[in-house]
Amino acid sequence: MKFDILTLFPEMFRGPFDESIIRRGQDKGLIQIGLHQIRDFATNKHQTVDDSPYGGGAGMVMKPEPLAACIEATRQQNPHALVLLTSPKGVPLTHQLAVDLAAKPGLIIICGRYEGIDERVHQLFVDLEVSIGDYVLSGGELAAMVVVDAVTRLVPGVLGSDESAATDSFSDGLLEYPQYTRPPEFNGLQVPEVLLSGNHALIAQWRRQQALQRTAAQRPDLLRTAPLTERDRAYLAQLQQ
Repeated sequence: MKFDILTLFPEMFRGPFDESIIRRGQDKGLIQIGLHQIRDFATNKHQTVDDSPYGGGAGMVMKPEPLAACIEATRQQNPHALVLLTSPKGVPLTHQLAVDLAAKPGLIIICGRYEGIDERVHQLFVDLEVSIGDYVLSGGELAAMVVVDAVTRLVPGVLGSDESAATDSFSDGLLEYPQYTRPPEFNGLQVPEVLLSGNHALIAQWRRQQALQRTAAQRPDLLRTAPLTERDRAYLAQLQQ
């Protein structure tokens, strides 16, 4: 998987992309990350990349020429990549979207800035707009980091065990069940007996019920689309009673 990130602030990525899962994916050769400075494609001596909006209004808009040139140059290196724009107007980044993106041959991620990008660049080049939440950031760099992290952990072989991704929250439409490790008692709180039983069937049942209970309490909206069994529905009905 190749990630190409188009940004005005490439140095913002140095720390996050040099650590943890993203670093592991790069070291294994499973992902590649290219950082591209949009200013390098500006045509005047001041490397201007923004201008005031037609029609008036506050703020500035990213000019089409440098951004388009940067996209075209990156596409030559990654011709089959999906072009993605980080934007509060985009579709929400969900686990399923991350799964879909992980199946792509590559991603070209445009980090929006100012009041946004010239609409003509959007019409000519952008395949997908993605938002990480209903709020506004100073720029798309942090959102791009979130996208890369969410997608990278779904690339086969990046995590120590592919089962880790398969049991994460949202992987089956529910929040994840509670996790425990040693010691068996901490500050008066005990690990649930079922987890010490060695009975894998009972443990699986307990974990499923805990996931259902947690989702019902914290994110009941997820239950509308989660793939529930009749046993799940009976347990939820019991909780409501």
